[in-house]
Amino acid sequence: MTQPTIRPMSTRTRANWIRLRTMIYLRWIAIAGQLIAVTVTPVLFGIELELGWCLFAIGASVIGNLFAGFVFPENKRLSERENMAMVIFDLAQLSFLLLLTGGLNNPFALLLLGPVTISATALSLRTTIVICLMAIFSVTLMAVVHLPLRTQTGDILAIPQLFIFGHWIALVIAVIFTSAYARRVTSEIHLMSDALAATQMALAREQKLTDLGGVIAAAAHELGTPLATIKLVSAELVDELRDMPELREDAELIREQSDRCRDILHNMGRAGKDDLHMRQAPLVTVVESAAEPHMDRGKTVLIQLNPEDGPPTAQPAILRMPEIIHGLRNLVQNAVDFATSTVWIEVRWTDENITVRILDDGEGFPQQVLGRIGDPFMSRRKRGSDARSRPGYEGMGLGLFIAKTLLERSGAQLRFANGADEAGYKTRRVGAVVEVRWPRAKIDARDGESAIAVGQNVAMS
Repeated sequence: MTQPTIRPMSTRTRANWIRLRTMIYLRWIAIAGQLIAVTVTPVLFGIELELGWCLFAIGASVIGNLFAGFVFPENKRLSERENMAMVIFDLAQLSFLLLLTGGLNNPFALLLLGPVTISATALSLRTTIVICLMAIFSVTLMAVVHLPLRTQTGDILAIPQLFIFGHWIALVIAVIFTSAYARRVTSEIHLMSDALAATQMALAREQKLTDLGGVIAAAAHELGTPLATIKLVSAELVDELRDMPELREDAELIREQSDRCRDILHNMGRAGKDDLHMRQAPLVTVVESAAEPHMDRGKTVLIQLNPEDGPPTAQPAILRMPEIIHGLRNLVQNAVDFATSTVWIEVRWTDENITVRILDDGEGFPQQVLGRIGDPFMSRRKRGSDARSRPGYEGMGLGLFIAKTLLERSGAQLRFANGADEAGYKTRRVGAVVEVRWPRAKIDARDGESAIAVGQNVAMS
């Protein structure tokens, strides 16, 4: 079964989700802090400031906020360019205030990291680079050009030039490191969020198909009795209406259509009724259900029973969980994609564990990514060598992430390896090896933690 292509959402698209009201609210907080600083500092510390120019800079932010609040609707979502313009304005306004109040002698110069962090977490890479360059330019300018801080007695408050240089170096490094760190962490969060959303969609689809199959099977079972009655009555009418050809033809038509309905319902209801028995199945049956869509794709898929050493035990019945079926299906699909000719599915069980191993005779997992398999979007672009040797590799990240997430949700532990590194296998099994192991109590439908009490079927109302 082919999985739909799901691509990670671009940063530009995410930037369009930021509300104008959020930016206005943050700016009001900054305005309040700036007003407190420029009005309280002269009183408490006796420092003379260019109060008129400071209030002019703060007033520009106030006017911008009022204009945005009254002109645009509250639920407006800002575009990438609008967000960039607002961040640049805030950075320029703050830089101007710092130039008026001592430059890098002002300890509040550290606030320049605020717009940089916002850009790194919410805007595109290009915009973030522009904001970082502008912040570095502002820091450099403030180190050279600024109005000194003067006390009311005429003394100039300044730190030594060596400390100014150190402050400049620290701020430049902080701008670069903070933006890179914030962007890297945010990108990881976004990728994981996209992958989990895709996983949830896959699970919901599998659950919907399972529920739909159960409803169809139940309907087929319940309609069987009335259709049998219709067929019986129509057959009696055909016999009794031999002397009335026109009515007999209608009775024969009813009988034929009831037979047709019976055949349709028989095909629809092959799986049986959606009762307690439908929630469990023999282990191999579940594995076969997962592998069935990939059985006829030009590769040989062999399912082998290899019980662990010890006294033979009966094959366990496990829960028919959509997570298990869909997760194993993705693993089998990956093996079939990269196998040369054959895929082996080994099913093993003991009293403690249930294990499914999926092996292929392909080239195996690339060594450089073996430790990172299962991470979402681990390879967005194929390199030349990988494109030739593993033509389907670009889609492997999300598919294996979905499989890993779903199977781990069912209580499984996964291990990825290459056949050449595994002991105890035939020489030709040198491709990829994926081992899925459950504690038997997690999925055993008869004796485990989630054992199903099978009772008498209850007819649907």
